[in-house]
Amino acid sequence: MSGKAAAGKGKTAKTRIIKKYPNRRLYDTDTSTYITLADVKQLVMATADFVVRDAKTGEDLTRSIMLQIILEEETGGAPMFTEAVLGNIIRFYGNAMQSFMGSYLEKNVQSFMDLQVKMSEQSKGLTPELWAQFMNAQSPMMQGMMGSYVEQSKTVFTQMQEQMQKQSEQMLAALGLKR
Repeated sequence: MSGKAAAGKGKTAKTRIIKKYPNRRLYDTDTSTYITLADVKQLVMATADFVVRDAKTGEDLTRSIMLQIILEEETGGAPMFTEAVLGNIIRFYGNAMQSFMGSYLEKNVQSFMDLQVKMSEQSKGLTPELWAQFMNAQSPMMQGMMGSYVEQSKTVFTQMQEQMQKQSEQMLAALGLKR
């Protein structure tokens, strides 16, 4: 799903259009066939540029379809999110921190994806025994990678705090409460 296209930004001439009809069926205009949510999930997994549009109104439904895929995955046996995590996410809706939390999560997930790519590149050709050593949390290589991830996460959080402070100061100045 190139995050950009699927999120409704940066669409190019190569962006795949999926139409959603009132009967809840999804039609892939690229292949001229009806597809399922599982097929859309495969597009996401393949990082394909696509957008899901309401067949009648043209409204972008990509996020809605992606949330349906997440719901299916979460109810399908091995959920990623605990009830506590879901509760905390829900609590951020309507909170002054909502926009910051979305950005924070996005940057952290991207950092984690980058870490996963590095681990994959560095683990090519490892035997099962070496892989076990590599994955051992005590190994210097793993500590270095996780340290890098934690440092990136702290940096993102610090940037978020600085941005909030600037916005608060601007708001207070606009209200004449701070000089």
